[in-house]
Amino acid sequence: MSKPVARSVKAYSAAAATSPLAATTIPRREPTDLDVQIEILFCGVCHSDLHFARNEWHFTQYPAVPGHEIVGRVTKVGPKVTKFKPGDLAGVGCLVDADLSSCPYCKKGLEQFSPTMVGTYGGTDKHLGGSTFGGYSESIVVDEHFVLSVPKNLDLAAVAPLLCAGITTYSPLRHWKVGPGKKVGIVGLGGLGHMGVKFARAFGAHVVVFTTSESKQADALRLGAHEVVVSRNADEMAKHAGTFDFILDCVSADHDINAYLGMLAVDGNLTLVGAPEKPLPVAAFGLIMGRKSLSGSLIGGIAETQEMLDFCGEHGITCDIEMIRMDQINEAYERMLKSDVKYRFVIDMASLK
Repeated sequence: MSKPVARSVKAYSAAAATSPLAATTIPRREPTDLDVQIEILFCGVCHSDLHFARNEWHFTQYPAVPGHEIVGRVTKVGPKVTKFKPGDLAGVGCLVDADLSSCPYCKKGLEQFSPTMVGTYGGTDKHLGGSTFGGYSESIVVDEHFVLSVPKNLDLAAVAPLLCAGITTYSPLRHWKVGPGKKVGIVGLGGLGHMGVKFARAFGAHVVVFTTSESKQADALRLGAHEVVVSRNADEMAKHAGTFDFILDCVSADHDINAYLGMLAVDGNLTLVGAPEKPLPVAAFGLIMGRKSLSGSLIGGIAETQEMLDFCGEHGITCDIEMIRMDQINEAYERMLKSDVKYRFVIDMASLK
């Protein structure tokens, strides 16, 4: 199969693990039969972008263009595209390709777990060769299966982080059937945690935020928490021991997972969506005594991500964001390392010059 025609588009990339991101150009293919071309209006900044740009996961190929929280407007479609037309609002999350015809996970709507899954950045570009390039660019071309419809009634910039932070928290809450009558804990009030609070509250659960910072109590309540527990306070922790049906752990720093397992009721579950660098020791009796379970969750499949966006449109849910220009991305990375953002950075791609 011959390569599609490519054109150059503006982007920001890292040339090496130690290099700051800087302006460049990258190739994008002209749409093939099932492709959707999107002018990128806003792109969220995920902590994964920083890990990728700095090769902290040890698979980055350079030049590297991060960005997998993409919202934009369709500018062109292939002749066999049926779901989108020019002018439509559209989103792209963490996935841009997979073997939809033969993969059993794809057939179940679990594209995120497919061994053939291609990431929006850092994957293998089957069309042009080399690595896939993400959303820190003026446009992107994606197979229509992996393009999402964006609700028209929401702030587009604040929608962008839903494509990663939103679905990362929505999916496990849905999977574990969080809803009315359930007591739910959210550990950590950052980019992921603040969305966990919003979704758990919208699902009708009683929501409790665990935080190490007393200064975050007011914000947690504003976002929808019914209660806030300062996890450094042993008396506050003891008061809630053994009472939670579900806990979503959004912390990527080293922390005591056993303290939160002790918060679970019989048959309670704790799901990890944060990714600490070092393994977390787990005491077996913390699970055995109460038939508790510890699990993990990634993003969601395409159908579930669309369900999440539709839910957000119906309930007026978006991320709390701080808008930045493209040329502020390196500063944003440094601030993100210090947790100095409430709660996600979003790039106004009109600033890409």
